Amino acid sequence: MDAPEPVPDAGAGPALVDPLPAPVHAVLRRAVLEHAGTERRRRFPTLVHLGTPGGPVALHPVRADEPTDHTLRTDVLAAMLAGQLRRRPAPHPPPLVWLTRVGDLEPQDVDLAWLASARAAYGEAGVPLTFVVVDRHGWRDPRSGLSRRWVRLRPQSQGSQFRDGQSRGS
Repeated sequence: MDAPEPVPDAGAGPALVDPLPAPVHAVLRRAVLEHAGTERRRRFPTLVHLGTPGGPVALHPVRADEPTDHTLRTDVLAAMLAGQLRRRPAPHPPPLVWLTRVGDLEPQDVDLAWLASARAAYGEAGVPLTFVVVDRHGWRDPRSGLSRRWVRLRPQSQGSQFRDGQSRGS
């Protein structure tokens, strides 16, 4: 069976599709691992992260009592992206955007609102976009529906690439 073609995304990069390149898988796994290791509360604020898991990351809290519109979200992400691009040398991959929030990984309004703004900000900058929603057990790309879940996520030692109990979603 042939691998599915990437889904075009208005100049901001394709959605994630199988098979994922190993470096992309590792970066997204690290985002899940960091979230699971740092956020212990049952209820916590939604956060927009922009950067590289394990590296420099800009954060923006999403507060329900501070309504935003598409333009304001785009401006916030554009400023975060510009700051990240100034810090990283040219050959590095572009920073990714991930949203951490309470609940399962099925698309919610907040995911789609920030995705639309991320597409606009990255499109204006001419940078390919990787956008996922992260919880304690996995991640999901709301554009393609591609996801990964782990039963027990643990830090990996060198050479033990597939030690975790991993299950794949589509």
